[in-house]
Amino acid sequence: RACNRLGIVVDVAHGTRALVQQAVAVATRPLVLSHTSLDQAPGSRSRRISPEHARLVAQTGGVIGVWPVRGIFANLAAYADGFARMVEAAGVDHVGIGTDMLGLPGGSVFDDYRELPALAAALRTTGFAPDEIAKVLGGNYRRVFAAVVGSA
Repeated sequence: RACNRLGIVVDVAHGTRALVQQAVAVATRPLVLSHTSLDQAPGSRSRRISPEHARLVAQTGGVIGVWPVRGIFANLAAYADGFARMVEAAGVDHVGIGTDMLGLPGGSVFDDYRELPALAAALRTTGFAPDEIAKVLGGNYRRVFAAVVGSA
């Protein structure tokens, strides 16, 4: 509540599903889950989330960052498919690029923001429309940050 009042973006990336449920219950501003990917049955200590977990964040108007971990995604095409699966779970207005890309064990399939054109092309190939690509490549984060920071 205090973070919302002060205009601080709340990132629940390292929180359990129970923590996210509690944050959703008191949030008055959108939440961010900055780095994750979908898993139908994630372990209790997994950084990956279920579709239901994703929908909790979306319920606040928030955004979920799809994490480009090479152990999860083999290449940019698979990463783009990961975006599509997250969009199926949470909606295109609630998906963005996953942060925390440096130092990933096994590396990242998206190492540098100079690769945005290649990621945009992969998203187009996956079936995303230009306006949807704009949302997931930064527009959704911009909307959330404006809603939170502009509220202070």
